[in-house]
Amino acid sequence: MTASTPRGGRRWQIGTLLGIGILVNYFDRISLSVAAPQLQSEFHLDNSDLGLLFSAFFWTYALLQIPTGMILDRFGVSKVGRWGAFLWGVAATLTALAGGFGGIFAARALLGVAEAPGFPASSKATGYWFPRRERAMATAIFDAAAKFSNVIGVPLVALAVVHLGWRWGFGLTAVLSVAYFIAFWAIYRDPSQDQKLSAEEYRHIVDGGATPEGGARGGSLQMLGYLLRQRKVWGLSIGFAAYGYVFYLFLTWLPGYLVQSMHMSILKSAWFSAIPWIFATLSDLLVGGWLIDHLIARGHDETRVRKGVLLGGMTLGLAVFGTTTTQDPYIAIIWITIALSGLAAAAPVGWSLPSLIAPQGGTGTVGGIMNFANNMMGAIAPIVTGIIVGSTHSFSNAFLVAGVMLLIGMAAFMFLLGRIEPIPEPGAQAGTLGHGASRRAA
Repeated sequence: MTASTPRGGRRWQIGTLLGIGILVNYFDRISLSVAAPQLQSEFHLDNSDLGLLFSAFFWTYALLQIPTGMILDRFGVSKVGRWGAFLWGVAATLTALAGGFGGIFAARALLGVAEAPGFPASSKATGYWFPRRERAMATAIFDAAAKFSNVIGVPLVALAVVHLGWRWGFGLTAVLSVAYFIAFWAIYRDPSQDQKLSAEEYRHIVDGGATPEGGARGGSLQMLGYLLRQRKVWGLSIGFAAYGYVFYLFLTWLPGYLVQSMHMSILKSAWFSAIPWIFATLSDLLVGGWLIDHLIARGHDETRVRKGVLLGGMTLGLAVFGTTTTQDPYIAIIWITIALSGLAAAAPVGWSLPSLIAPQGGTGTVGGIMNFANNMMGAIAPIVTGIIVGSTHSFSNAFLVAGVMLLIGMAAFMFLLGRIEPIPEPGAQAGTLGHGASRRAA
């Protein structure tokens, strides 16, 4: 830990760039949820059909997480991030031009391919660019963008959909995606290659425990096999999958829940949907980001702080059970706000862990494994919810399933994750820390 903070804020500029990327990334994702009522009417879709459309993105996105992590560890953030951002715009454009269920499903599946590197790349880049004592806030910036996208993205896309039609909702996200591709291409470099990063700030980053740049020792496949045998990786993955189930249930179905169960218009449901996401964004930044860094800087045990926020946030997430007890939209929004705020506080902890526990060269792979489990729930939750709602004409049982998933995830974090410390590198003696101290010179 360095004694003082250096002049220069290049790392925070990079952190902001990553956050903007996730913001645009999620505009692409939520556009389908907002347009769903119009699509349902135009193409004569039922709730099960909508569940399948909601899940199309997540099947390819989830299945590519582990390969994407390995590719990131092999080729780096710059190359993979650029190609991914370019394909976002292509996929959004194809969605806007689709002529029916099959075309929309295929375009959403392509979007899953395009956005697969998004979170693992942001996690890996944050590990490169930030010392450990700033990692929580840096991670919270891009993770909070996922929540904040619902605050501004849902109303913005809803206005386009209501006044111009659903195709313009996807056209808007296509334009934003292309703009971000240009910005990322022009701005992002790893620290050792960034000409705008001062030597003083670079030393602050490196001496503060940033993740070493460079590939995995022994190759990506060997690293993958090694990590899949690690208890920490399984604890992180199962726990984050439970978080993902609830998060993606609300991300995909919250506007539909308000329209179907609370009998709101599309625009009114969009404004109501923004309320819990506003509080989730603040919780993400203030608790999952600032508070964690503040407590660790004051000398509190890193594992206790991070796991305390992780489990405390998941516990608040159990407020999802409260939605099963009311038909009042205002009370329901209060319960959902509590649940999402708790989960939002926990999320940056989860996303900071790959760079904190991975051996050198394995951050992308750990992030890929974790996000694979997380986003398989993103594929499953919309389908399960659609089936339950279609058969019972109620969201109550769907919310009960979400609460049970959280209980399973909390058990995984408590009993499998263990201390937040690096996994020994392949071939090292059990119980030793991965050395990873060497670093390429700037």
